[in-house]
Amino acid sequence: MPKRSAGILLYRYEAGNLLVLLVHPGGPFWSNRDVGAWSIPKGEYDAAEEPEAAARREFLEETGIAIGGPLEFLGEERQKSGKLVTAYAHESEFDVDSLRSNVFETEWPPRSGQMQSFPEVDRAAWFTPAEARRRINASQRPFIDRLEALRSRRAP
Repeated sequence: MPKRSAGILLYRYEAGNLLVLLVHPGGPFWSNRDVGAWSIPKGEYDAAEEPEAAARREFLEETGIAIGGPLEFLGEERQKSGKLVTAYAHESEFDVDSLRSNVFETEWPPRSGQMQSFPEVDRAAWFTPAEARRRINASQRPFIDRLEALRSRRAP
C-alpha cells in the first residue's frame, strides 16, 4: 500500500487577488533548490488517522498555526514517489514571519557520523497561483487549479 500524506492549501485575497501559501522544505538537501521544491504544508499519516485530522496536525507541526473551521476538499494526487497526497483548502491570514516548524535529525554531512537538527520547513511565502504553479512540486499543481475553480464559483 502506498504511503499517504495530507495537507492544507491556505489561501487569502489581497486587493482582490487570490494568493496561496506554500512552504519550502528545510534541511541541506533542499537548501539550494527552489523551482519545483515548494509544497503545501503536508505530512504522512497511517490508516488509524483520518486525512483531515492529519492535514490539520501537519499544518500545525510545519507552521506553528492551528487551523480551525471547515476545510474544503481538493482531492488526491499521486506524486512521482507513489505517495498519495490528499489536500484541503482553507481561507485564512498567516504571517510568514511567524513560521515555527518542527525539526528533524539527519546525519550531516553524509557518512560523517554527526547528527544535526534542521527545520522541516525553512520558510513560507504567499504566491499568486501562476507563481505557485512554477514553484510547487509538479504533482501538487492540480490542487491550485481546483482551488481556483472553487473560488471562481464562489467569488469573494
